[in-house]
Amino acid sequence: MTMPADLETDATQLRKTMAKALAEDGALADPAWRHAVETVPRHRFVPGFYLPADERDEQGLTVWEPVTAELDYGRWLAGAYTDTTLITQFDSDEPDWKRPAVRHGGAPTSSSTLPSLVVRMWADADVQEGHTLLEIGTGTGYSTALACERLGSADVTSIEVDSHRLSQAADALYSLGYTPTLAVADGLYGYWPQARFDRVVAACSFRAVPPALLAQTRPGGKILLTLSGWLYGYARVLLTAGADGTAEGRLLPGTVSFMSARTHAAPTFGNPAHWVEGLPHTPRTTPHSPKRISDATEEAFHLRFLAQSAVPDAQMTTVGETVHLVDVVSGSAATLTPREGGWQVREGGPVKLWECIERVLDAYDAAGRPGPETFTLHVYDGGQHLRHPQMPGLPLPRP
Repeated sequence: MTMPADLETDATQLRKTMAKALAEDGALADPAWRHAVETVPRHRFVPGFYLPADERDEQGLTVWEPVTAELDYGRWLAGAYTDTTLITQFDSDEPDWKRPAVRHGGAPTSSSTLPSLVVRMWADADVQEGHTLLEIGTGTGYSTALACERLGSADVTSIEVDSHRLSQAADALYSLGYTPTLAVADGLYGYWPQARFDRVVAACSFRAVPPALLAQTRPGGKILLTLSGWLYGYARVLLTAGADGTAEGRLLPGTVSFMSARTHAAPTFGNPAHWVEGLPHTPRTTPHSPKRISDATEEAFHLRFLAQSAVPDAQMTTVGETVHLVDVVSGSAATLTPREGGWQVREGGPVKLWECIERVLDAYDAAGRPGPETFTLHVYDGGQHLRHPQMPGLPLPRP
């Protein structure tokens, strides 16, 4: 298909409209970042992406519809300039965008992050002219282009673990005149050849702050990353690097989640029914519903991260009305079942998973249910230590 002659005209207008909307929402307070958003053509970085259909399939899975200029020019171009994350890959399986197929379910493994979040990340990390920047997770290259537009290509290093994904991003970047340092590398280890950096910003999540990132950041430099885990609890953290491999900082407000670094992804744990077989037959009543950490609310989002700090190796799944917790590292498990308006729990193994989470929920309630922005994170002695003045017994999350 030949692109319409007015593609660039249409795209320019849509960019300006998007930038104006982001500015009105407060996401583009800095004129320099607004200029970058108005300048960088996002559509050049997303020749194809997936959008969810209005209804799920008969198995309850999300139906993902491919969107390209050839399939639907208007939907593709409008989608490129919508403030939304555009999924470009599932299960590390690179699509054939010449013959894209509808997908049913799957785990997203690459995307173009929504523009408001990209510029929010750069702003939160206080990225300014003159800073050297390491971006972890090139993805489509759109966020890299925004950084190049603001800082200049010479000060931008971007790494990506997926070689095919980086190749496509590089083609788009170079075709537009952006020439950052690009490399296929695991973000867990940063990128030593270009270190040290004034700013490190990660577009993926880690179970723990990677020591290599601390070592590659100048003392006083900033590291912005998302911590997550196998409960899929997330917290954005802004750290200031010390001179000796230490760092301290704070959690940031909001409910932002990123795909896990591939080496930190949760392992499969098998059939929940097999884990249940070894549990004690006599349940006990629990004062806390598992919905406190699973509901689609900001508080549950935050609580899931705090619970995860207590049981960093636990995973959670729901079968029918029963909630299962499984820890493949220690061999521990727990099940929660609704009974007469409350919940009953059975748990076994060396770690009492739900009991650990109960202690965190009790401490959180006693402290007045503090928000994420009231927590600090300190990295030293090979570990990361979450602190809150009203929760002195808070467990220490470990990698």
